Amino acid sequence: MKTRQITLAGGETLQVPQCVQRIDHRATHGWQLRYGGTKLYSDGVGKPEASLTRATKELLRRIATLPAPTTLQAQPSINKSSDLPVGISGPILRQRRGSRVRDASLSVSIPRFGEKPQRRNVYIGTENTYTHDRYEVAVTKAMEIRAQAEEVYRRAATRAKRAEGKSLKQQIRDAAVAGH
Repeated sequence: MKTRQITLAGGETLQVPQCVQRIDHRATHGWQLRYGGTKLYSDGVGKPEASLTRATKELLRRIATLPAPTTLQAQPSINKSSDLPVGISGPILRQRRGSRVRDASLSVSIPRFGEKPQRRNVYIGTENTYTHDRYEVAVTKAMEIRAQAEEVYRRAATRAKRAEGKSLKQQIRDAAVAGH
């Protein structure tokens, strides 16, 4: 997991994991965990190292038990002109080379964690065979494809985040062994 080095006002330098932020504002001093919700770990009368340790332990617990947050879009853009769900657009009309009639299909964006998204087309019909029922069937199929791709994406994101959590846990153990 990514960490960054922070030097506090007192001169202490600490390694801080991603998803943990330092809060030093008026009477509030501590570490804010931002993963699966937020929680402040106040320094209180203790040292910032102790509150950072508590925040990091909770971060590791949340990573191990919660699904990873993703950047997948939840709602269609306000500029989208159709009522189709996120990741689905169309119908798209094409006329293939050598064909006399155009065919219609929906385009489905397939998100892939750590890779470029792909596109899949869901065939509706030609100008001669296009019906509202065929359109509805294609929309249902496109929604199933998108939902399955999002689930695969979420599982991959969670798997990657948990691997990062294990890596951070090992870094903490190594630092503790080196410190003693």
